[in-house]
Amino acid sequence: MQIEVKGRNLPVTDELRECVTRRFEKVAKQVSDLAVLEVELIEERNPANPDSQVAEATLRLKGTTLRARESSRDLKHSINLISEDLARQVKRHRDKRRRRREARAATPIPAEGTPGVDEGPGEAAAAW
Repeated sequence: MQIEVKGRNLPVTDELRECVTRRFEKVAKQVSDLAVLEVELIEERNPANPDSQVAEATLRLKGTTLRARESSRDLKHSINLISEDLARQVKRHRDKRRRRREARAATPIPAEGTPGVDEGPGEAAAAW
């Protein structure tokens, strides 16, 4: 998985990059190497809002995009929250795909001469 870390209104230090990489190791093991994770770290400049440290994550997978956004007083806490949220979303996505694949494999394929999905009962009798 490729990880891109961006900062808005704050510099992205090596410590923050390491923190993001460490927190998303669990997610990286569950997705393809071709997946792209964009993490945007934002410091909002609103004095009325105490939760001004925001972390947004966008995970682009084959055919789907997963997103998470969390804010708190501490940037590392926001990163922890979005990593847990994305891990949950990835697990749900994988389970959903697995169930579809198993359901498709369990569906019996109609044999020749028996009425299938496309042909009605009259068409099967005409074939005899």
